[in-house]
Amino acid sequence: MTNALQNAAQNLPAAEAPARDEHIAPAPRISIQAFCESVETAAAVQSAGEDRRMAKAHLKIQMGGMTAATEAYRSAPTPNVIILEFEQRPDIILAGLDSLAEVCDPGTRVIVIGRHNDVTLYRELVRRGISDYLIAPVNTLDIVRSVCSLYSAPDAKPVGRILAVIGAKGGVGASTIAHNVAWSIARDLSLDSVVTDLDLAFGTAGLDYNQDPPQGIADAVFSPERVDTNFVDRLLAKCSDNLSLLAAPATLERVYDFGADAFDAIFDSLRATVPCIVLDVPHQWTGWTQRTLLAADDILIVATPDLASLRNAKNLVDYLKTARVNDHRPFYVLNQVGVPKRPEIKPSDFAKALDDHPAAIIPFEPQLFGTAANNGQMIAEVSNGHKVAETFRQLAQVMTGRSEAKKSKAGLFGPILEMLRK
Repeated sequence: MTNALQNAAQNLPAAEAPARDEHIAPAPRISIQAFCESVETAAAVQSAGEDRRMAKAHLKIQMGGMTAATEAYRSAPTPNVIILEFEQRPDIILAGLDSLAEVCDPGTRVIVIGRHNDVTLYRELVRRGISDYLIAPVNTLDIVRSVCSLYSAPDAKPVGRILAVIGAKGGVGASTIAHNVAWSIARDLSLDSVVTDLDLAFGTAGLDYNQDPPQGIADAVFSPERVDTNFVDRLLAKCSDNLSLLAAPATLERVYDFGADAFDAIFDSLRATVPCIVLDVPHQWTGWTQRTLLAADDILIVATPDLASLRNAKNLVDYLKTARVNDHRPFYVLNQVGVPKRPEIKPSDFAKALDDHPAAIIPFEPQLFGTAANNGQMIAEVSNGHKVAETFRQLAQVMTGRSEAKKSKAGLFGPILEMLRK
């Protein structure tokens, strides 16, 4: 069975390229059981279960379709979600669902996969309370999107988007770029954002934003039983109207050894209340940093034009592309380009090795960056018209998939236009 699914997975219908502005909220901790009639559909469901957005869900796949489902639930409780594949006529599908309803627990959601593009059938399925109907053949993202959408009500606030920034090696300026991109997201795109400094021992976010909050991320990670949206909200330090900071203590009074899931509850709480979360991830490879990158919605790798950065960036890109096959590939930027008298690897060589062009090339500007760091300011605050400030604005747009917020004109229709924009 496993070999058959693996072979079928190679012949799945090609999943559409992930849209830059499409955001699929992760599924919560639910149980899912799929009853398939074709190996191809079973392979698609299995692949969906391995997607990072389904990481918290418990998935079980069984062949046999409706007959197997009805028999399975005569003496066992039904899961949160049932996925059923039918290859029969519409009347047989409806009769089978009526039989399943007799043994199905209240509250269970059902997704049907069929081969009939029939509006009458769809209306009958809706009338019977079916959550979704997918037309075969299905691909991985069809399943992921269908399951995750069950837990994203149309009138609910969108789940926050996590952007992780990590350096290809130490000292490449990843934190500086993370903080400036987050500041630009908040100011230029008018998007509520939180910067989370994950370098608890040596984090610099507090210094860069000229903040010294008495509480921060350490209070949450060392008290996991207290973590909820209200508790995390109290730990945030306000940097501007749209930007908040979850600061690191940056002290050595204790060691910061964490399990792989140490930050999960914090990230979940932030997702529930903040549209954009920028993670300043330290340059290290541990269970929790690996898990953080795999769970992020988008990733930005910061490199300098040298051989070590090239090797490490390629390793990161190759690993993350393989581990996140249904996500956009990681972005990368080249920082500190043009240091006098320093031999450098050309951006074209980076593009050839990583099979992708850099999202941005940031020149070596020691006066500009040094002044900003020493003053606790962002680049745009020091020199708003500088081309580096414009680069951060463009990175903010690329990472969020949004264009710059447009101000509504004043006048009679101003408030109406603003409401429509929101």
